[in-house]
Amino acid sequence: MRPNFRGQRPAWWPAEEPWPPRNSGRHLRGRFFRRIGGLLFLLGVFGLGGCALAFWLGAALAGVLEAPPGMPMMPWMGWRMAAPFVAPLVLAPVVVGVVVIVLALRRSTAPLGDVMEAAERVAAGDYQTRVAERGPTEARALARAFNTMTARLQADDEQRRRLLADVTHELRTPLAVIQGHLEALLDGVHPRDDAHLAAILEETRVLARLIEDLRTLSLAESGALRLQREPTDLEVVAAEAAAAFKLSAEAAGVALRVEAAGELPLLDLDPARLREVLTNLIANALRYTPRGGTVTVRLTPDAGRVGVAVQDTGVGIAPEVLPHIFDRFYKSDESRGMGLGLAIARNLVAAHGGEITAESEPGRGTTIRFTLPVTGPA
Repeated sequence: MRPNFRGQRPAWWPAEEPWPPRNSGRHLRGRFFRRIGGLLFLLGVFGLGGCALAFWLGAALAGVLEAPPGMPMMPWMGWRMAAPFVAPLVLAPVVVGVVVIVLALRRSTAPLGDVMEAAERVAAGDYQTRVAERGPTEARALARAFNTMTARLQADDEQRRRLLADVTHELRTPLAVIQGHLEALLDGVHPRDDAHLAAILEETRVLARLIEDLRTLSLAESGALRLQREPTDLEVVAAEAAAAFKLSAEAAGVALRVEAAGELPLLDLDPARLREVLTNLIANALRYTPRGGTVTVRLTPDAGRVGVAVQDTGVGIAPEVLPHIFDRFYKSDESRGMGLGLAIARNLVAAHGGEITAESEPGRGTTIRFTLPVTGPA
């Protein structure tokens, strides 16, 4: 079954690669089979020619063949005498042609053996296997595609191992806190009052948020996340997300505002998921903006798309950290989160057919922008 490359880019597709991908496999496959077929045809022609010549020479040497009637021939030019001299001149090109064709076939098919051997090693779990790019153009393309596949398998395997380690680490901390509190309560170290029970309840909420975030991220990355799309006023969604942080922003001494540049069209999107994106972005912005700073959510229509920018006047992000902020579980040294919020935001935006980017200047603040296509009614 051929892959279906129609529709929007899946959330798991590498951001640096174009979508839809170039489907050149059929063209290269056809060229390869035509090349092999042509070589086999030539090998058959030379083989049959060689057999015919060998039969003629054998018959001539055995005296079966006579000189053609009416052709004057000297005795020393008889067929039987001429055959030993003609044989090398006639058979040499045939032998050379067969050798050249066999070498060409070997050159064309040897890379397939390399790929088959490498595939067996990959099947055994060796994702570091690579194939040398040699042979004709089609064989080199096959080796290149195989190497790209194994590189992705290796990256996915490493990511799976890191995910397991990160999840284990994130789960260990709240579980250790819960265990410590419960042991203290059972041993009589702490009284069994509401304050200590509330601390345990808060850690269970941390666990619940982590599990829900992991579930959302897993569904989004696998392309299995179902969006409940409906015509939505993005300005209303942004205002609701900002309102949830009104008290915490006031307590932190940070000004939080929403600005819309002109009238925005209705968008066909999942308002709950977009509210989740904005919630994550606003929460991050408030976390790193000092007292007296500003966090602005700016909405701008632009040529069939709507741009959203969450801008803060916080501490900014170091240049070496900026390329990794959308990676799951990535946390800078001073980060206090779990490293999932921005990864979830990236995948939710991608699920809506949008793109998200970040720019930052240390000491002056960070701006995270994403765009959404206008696919709903205007």
